[in-house]
Amino acid sequence: MELKELPDCPVETTFKLMGDKWKVLIIRDLLTGTKRFGDLKKSVKGISQKVLTTNLRSLEEDGLVERRVYKQVPPKVEYTLTDVGYSLMPVLNAMASWGTDYKEFRRLINKLNK
Repeated sequence: MELKELPDCPVETTFKLMGDKWKVLIIRDLLTGTKRFGDLKKSVKGISQKVLTTNLRSLEEDGLVERRVYKQVPPKVEYTLTDVGYSLMPVLNAMASWGTDYKEFRRLINKLNK
């Protein structure tokens, strides 16, 4: 994504780069290390091959993911987060923490309503 295409608001910029549900889940899975396409397809439940390919290409274009192709038969392709991609770890950790807190909040509300 070109600098001129980025919004002025930093929150909107972050959302534009990783606001798609699939992108967040792909980044989450790549935070643990390099993965092959098939591994990502299995770990990101419900994603189609086409959508996974599209999102990986977008993440690569934005400089968040690196794609490495090995010239062999059958072809081997691996995906790894770049340093910029890894810098999203605190963002995903904050989302995970908030999600955990929210689930606990909902449990308490459900308990009180019984």
